[in-house]
Order: sequence, then C-alpha cells, then structure tokens
Amino acid sequence: MIVRMWRGRTKAESLDEYAAYVRKTGFVGLRADPHNLGAVVLAREVGDEAEFLVLSLWSSMEDIESFAGEDVERAVYYPEDDRYLLEMEPGVRHYRVTDLEVE
Repeated sequence: MIVRMWRGRTKAESLDEYAAYVRKTGFVGLRADPHNLGAVVLAREVGDEAEFLVLSLWSSMEDIESFAGEDVERAVYYPEDDRYLLEMEPGVRHYRVTDLEVE
C-alpha cells in the first residue's frame, strides 16, 4: 500500500473555509477514483497559519496515476486553491506502508 501525502498552508483565519473547500474538491475527487482506498485530511494551526495534510491510500503507483496523471510526483490542484494557499508546492510525497493497524 502507498500513502500519497500533499501539504498546503493557508492563513489561520481561513482554516475552516479552506477545509470545507478541500472536502468539496480534493477529498471528493480522491474518493471518486475507483483505485483510491481511502483518504484523510488533517489540519492544525501554527501561529498565524494553518497547515493541511491530505493523505490518500493506494495499492500501487500505477493506481495513483489514474488520479494524478502521468507525473505522479506532481501535486493536483483545484481552481480556487490559489485563493487560499500561501504557496503552491509543486510536488507530493509517497510512502510505502510497512505496518497498519486500525481498530
């Protein structure tokens, strides 16, 4: 299993509004992909900024390609992301899951 991790930052006062936007765009897009095994959106305030992590689960890098396109290392952005984000990081990170326990 592979975890695809995207990170973004907004102003702290935009945390709730951007979280709702991510639910309507990125989260829905991830969950609509038949290869996606699950996803979670994490947020935290750090001073006057809010940091977001979107973690999505996939069986293989080939499955990620169905969502991200041929360049799986490139971040996927939605039309209004630039309205909220302090920067548009070009890449994502992928991690192989070595252990997973869920209750």
